[in-house]
Amino acid sequence: MIHEKLQQIDRELIELLGKRIAVLKESVSTDSPENAPDLTPFLHRAGIPEFVWQNLVLGCAATLTLKSSSSSPTYTQPRQVTVIGGGGRMGRFFTEQLSAAGHQVSILEQNDWEQAERLLAAADLVLVCVPMECTLEVIRKTAKHLGPNTALADITSIKAATVKAMLAHHGGPVMGLHPMFGPGVNSFLSHQVVVCPGRRDESFQWFLELIEGEGGKLIVATPEEHDQMMVSIQAIRNFATLSMGVFLSEEEINIRRSLDFSSPIFRQKIAMVTRLFTQSAPLVVDLILATPERREAIARLANTYSRLAQLVLQGERESLIHEFKATHSFFAGQLSWGLQESTHLINALSTLLAAREVEQEHPALASRRNSMDQTLNSPASSTQHARRTPAFSS
Repeated sequence: MIHEKLQQIDRELIELLGKRIAVLKESVSTDSPENAPDLTPFLHRAGIPEFVWQNLVLGCAATLTLKSSSSSPTYTQPRQVTVIGGGGRMGRFFTEQLSAAGHQVSILEQNDWEQAERLLAAADLVLVCVPMECTLEVIRKTAKHLGPNTALADITSIKAATVKAMLAHHGGPVMGLHPMFGPGVNSFLSHQVVVCPGRRDESFQWFLELIEGEGGKLIVATPEEHDQMMVSIQAIRNFATLSMGVFLSEEEINIRRSLDFSSPIFRQKIAMVTRLFTQSAPLVVDLILATPERREAIARLANTYSRLAQLVLQGERESLIHEFKATHSFFAGQLSWGLQESTHLINALSTLLAAREVEQEHPALASRRNSMDQTLNSPASSTQHARRTPAFSS
């Protein structure tokens, strides 16, 4: 009986949320901002905590970035797409997104090159989604089978070398792409995809519009600018996170017990460290070692660690305060948004932990939520058009 009541309420909530989103879409086109009414008394009378309402309002606003939906598809001309490495984790993501948009997706893997002519020659787009160490060789092998108008793109983390290789081996359309997110993400919503133009960019327009239509953000850059930015975004970040993990391991810190004492910030830091170790070790190490520029920057970071550690050992309080203030000045223009976003993450984490505690006490609630999550995230409907073959490891 309770299960049926919850189902009915969920359906009513979904209908109301749909209406709220529709009105929001109307409101953004009117250029007439209005002050929102104070709903706090209504929330209190209904017994609804403010964070529940705030998350709902924020989620509704986020939907306005979507330019397409399953009920009104924007992409009406199906393309023939082959994803090389489509069985890997990032390859599966692109396969699912392309299939869900109505495109015919084939997958080519490392044991399937005897089928390359059939899978590649007639494709409108060939997307290379293989590990970084394989990318250049796969591009060389792939180009032999491409038609002159087939668009060729890759998603690896190094762009100068891959774009150069694609331009050298394929005379048709070429573009370097780098999705700035990893496995586990289930949509493009608010995620950046770096676009490095190569040749005949118009051949990729439908694909870029698909990404934008699903809420993705396109960042156009030269391959050289991309690779320079990745020194900090990938190499430094991964090395710093790896170092933290190695240190905690060497110190034999009781991670589970430390979380009983932890602040939200420490918990998030530990989550980022453990998340790194869910990745492939060769992938993480290759991201760190990929270019001489990355290795040299990490050496400079190590020198900074050493210099600051020496100040700590010597008890140089004033020197450390000077370092803090000088760096504060460097980040002065970023403090507001950084505080706002990190505070939201802390609040969201608090909500997650509270819900998890309730679910531990009441397993039926956890079972119901897991069932809903599996239904919402099921790839069955989005991959029904993909033709699969054995997988590249990634």
